[in-house]
Amino acid sequence: MKLESIARVYFVGIGGIGMSALARFFVHAGKSVAGYDRTPTSLTAELEQEGMLIHYDDNLKLIPVDYLDADLKRSTLVIFTPAVPVMHAELSYFRAAGYSLMKRAQVLGLITREYISIAVAGSHGKSTLSAMIATIFQETPIGCSAFLGAISKNFNSNLVLSAASDWAVLEADEFDRSFLQLEPSMALVTSMDPDHLDIYGEGDQLKKSFIEFLGKVKHHSTVLLKFGLDLDPPEENSLSLKYYGFDNQADYYPENIRADGFGYIFDLITPDGIISGMQTTIAGWINVENAVGAAAICLEAGLSPDQVTKGVRKFEGVKRRFDIRHNRNGKIYMDDYAHHPKEIHALLKSVRKLFPEQKILGVFQPHLFSRTKDFAKEFGEELSALDELILMDIYPAREEPMPGVSSLLIKEASDLDKVRILKKDTIVNAIRESSWDVLLTIGAGDIDRLVLPIEKMLNEGYAE
Repeated sequence: MKLESIARVYFVGIGGIGMSALARFFVHAGKSVAGYDRTPTSLTAELEQEGMLIHYDDNLKLIPVDYLDADLKRSTLVIFTPAVPVMHAELSYFRAAGYSLMKRAQVLGLITREYISIAVAGSHGKSTLSAMIATIFQETPIGCSAFLGAISKNFNSNLVLSAASDWAVLEADEFDRSFLQLEPSMALVTSMDPDHLDIYGEGDQLKKSFIEFLGKVKHHSTVLLKFGLDLDPPEENSLSLKYYGFDNQADYYPENIRADGFGYIFDLITPDGIISGMQTTIAGWINVENAVGAAAICLEAGLSPDQVTKGVRKFEGVKRRFDIRHNRNGKIYMDDYAHHPKEIHALLKSVRKLFPEQKILGVFQPHLFSRTKDFAKEFGEELSALDELILMDIYPAREEPMPGVSSLLIKEASDLDKVRILKKDTIVNAIRESSWDVLLTIGAGDIDRLVLPIEKMLNEGYAE
């Protein structure tokens, strides 16, 4: 199916962060867009305000009639996310009726082949790095389009469109091997920690998929890898391999790092010399490394040191990544999407570096029964860097419960004296009654629905 022949696009799972970016893309392209999602969210509310018809019950009767018209089937595309259960009634109907069905990654692959594309892959950091690269490009006359896996604070969206630019930035998601649908012009890989073991089974299979992804990069192009990653792209692609990180053996690394408010100032060492006075304005030690990676790929793409320095300084971050939501009256509240032990390690290391003496309370919602089963010990160990921990029940997403797998596994693996497992509707009151200096909400499920109630409680003030 050619994209220009499409008149209507129906999304099964429209509220996902990657799916919603595609939905917005098709609306901007003048297509009629509708879809289903399991639950309403602030993001789906925004999509509805932008003219998309969305419902929240798996029911064929709720699908707009044009999308079910057999005479219009050839000009209707159905896009689905792999997170949707196989037996989903609407998806099953479209499949049986012979509609054109594509996964999100397949569509993204079609779109991005029309651009000079930079794909950001890795177990962690994709959203921040993609948004940072897009911000750097947007601060130049070149500009870019971008399909992001989080809401950029600079653009207040997960989609950036530029009619004049040939460049596009996108996330290359390893879940369900989606990134193998892409054929990027350049690539950056941030990490390769074991995850999605329900898909890959073991780490060796994950590594093989990353190598296969590098094989999708256009020949004679540049691939930027986090220093220390054991990844060798296929020799026949003749790729230029560069490394970034904190290690001074990398091609790109920072020196003279010093704190500046929540951010940092540093000098960037490059193969062509030193770029002095690089500055991040967002919280997190890990964002120094992210800035090095973003700067490196942009320099490899041909942007100037001045353009890169300006763009890094302008970057405001993305929502739910070191997202400071409250900083008043001695109380700091930060929300973060971390849902893997390595991400939690990076988060808490950065927070401890910023607030070494303060008492830190964390609220964590585990995401997926399979991930909790695989990493309960590691979750418990990393979360022990907190002073106090509140655990929520596991957010199941696409999974059914697993016997014997619950948040209790993480509690039992923790070294903390004070760990509680609480229901969602009791969390805000528990926070109100606890003594803390820094509060973190952590997780990839629906814990973000607590953000506004927590902000409201903090803004109204309370007595400890």
